Amino acid sequence: MSRRVVRQSKFRHVFGQAAKADQAYEDIRVSKVTWDSAFCAVNPKFLAIIVEAGGGGAFIVLPLAKTGRVDKNYPLVTGHTGPVLDIDWCPHNDNVIASASDDTTVMVWQIPDYTPVRNITEPVITLEGHSKRVGILSWHPTARNVLLSAGGDNVIIIWNVGTGEVLLSLDDIHPDVIHSVCWNSNGSLLATTCKDKTLRIIDPRKSQVVAERARPHEGARPLRAVFTADGKLLSTGFSRMSERQLALWDPNNFEEPVALQEMDTSNGVLLPFYDPDSSIVYLCGKGDSSIRYFEITEEPPFVHYLNTFSSKEPQRGMGFMPKRGLDVSKCEIARFYKLHERKCEPIIMTVPRKSDLFQDDLYPDTPGPEPALEADEWLSGQDAEPVLISLKEGYVPPKHRELRVTKRNILDVRPPASPRRSQSASEAPLSQHTLETLLEEIKALRDRVQAQEERITALENMLCELVDGTD
Repeated sequence: MSRRVVRQSKFRHVFGQAAKADQAYEDIRVSKVTWDSAFCAVNPKFLAIIVEAGGGGAFIVLPLAKTGRVDKNYPLVTGHTGPVLDIDWCPHNDNVIASASDDTTVMVWQIPDYTPVRNITEPVITLEGHSKRVGILSWHPTARNVLLSAGGDNVIIIWNVGTGEVLLSLDDIHPDVIHSVCWNSNGSLLATTCKDKTLRIIDPRKSQVVAERARPHEGARPLRAVFTADGKLLSTGFSRMSERQLALWDPNNFEEPVALQEMDTSNGVLLPFYDPDSSIVYLCGKGDSSIRYFEITEEPPFVHYLNTFSSKEPQRGMGFMPKRGLDVSKCEIARFYKLHERKCEPIIMTVPRKSDLFQDDLYPDTPGPEPALEADEWLSGQDAEPVLISLKEGYVPPKHRELRVTKRNILDVRPPASPRRSQSASEAPLSQHTLETLLEEIKALRDRVQAQEERITALENMLCELVDGTD
């Protein structure tokens, strides 16, 4: 009699649990806009959610610790004249977030560490280049200041946020509406899905399609695709009979999927959230009340169903915490922020362990907040893997870093570059170079002092109004 061999994996018993009621964020009017984006973005400092707003578009930004009921007058980030469709935190600065809107613009915002007194209405920069609504945003994983936007005009624009310039415009690749865009791990390639039911891999710097697959899923509903750590592709879509599917593809051989999993019959588009450290993909359907998760491995059958987290309430959207924001002491390997109609609820995925020690097999080094390249280096053809950090001692987010848009390609004040990067500077006379650096620093400090003085004046005026009111 043959014995069934159980597959060995440390992720076979991933356990999902909703946070306690006092850890949720209550009384948030989540946006009702019909759009297949996550409506939520989260990082180790802040939670951002697209909300209902009269006369334009808005989103709310809450410090992670501000759980419980949110005051109805809590300041919002407002500035768009149409509904906000997508938001994305900068991976290299936890105080910087980009928003895309139905009003055809992209705005980049600096979020202060303190709670603002009134709505934030002035973005650091507005990026105008699309002719129709902008529904997709994605920051480059390794290059500083590089932001991708995709619009209803079927165009992908890659921006240098530090200067406000268009680095690349891919305007003749997609014949119809773009449904999803994803960078690979080092940001050298893009995977896109489109209403024409074609999955494409694009080299953005050459503006050319490297590989493509027509109809990876036979159904008519929208597709989604994400890169895996080893360069394969995971796609979600629908069969001809409207069964939802997950497929794994090798871009070198797009004829047949490496693996195909069929799930249930439903209309909700499956949003895939992929964790490269554990090689687990989590599938969250809008309107579903469950999260399915699968492990991707090198050996057949390649895609292994792990489990399903189920709850009673359907989800309106979902935020996915970067690995550096997780609690390693609790063996937390993923955290989601599930949007309900009027609240946001954290869902924690853990791998139960008896030991209290750091579990280094669960937490390999993971991408940190430092970029590996400057925007112009990436544009010139350089590639670099993300700069990794260890989570062994836990992760403490860096303090507030100023976002400055200047003609130079920087978001914040950075230590002097190493000799590898500063050949042009070292060729200039040292005294001249030092003088320019000092003048720039003095100007930046003056700007900062002026901003602080303006804030003090505004607060003093408010104080006077309050005193007058009490009299």
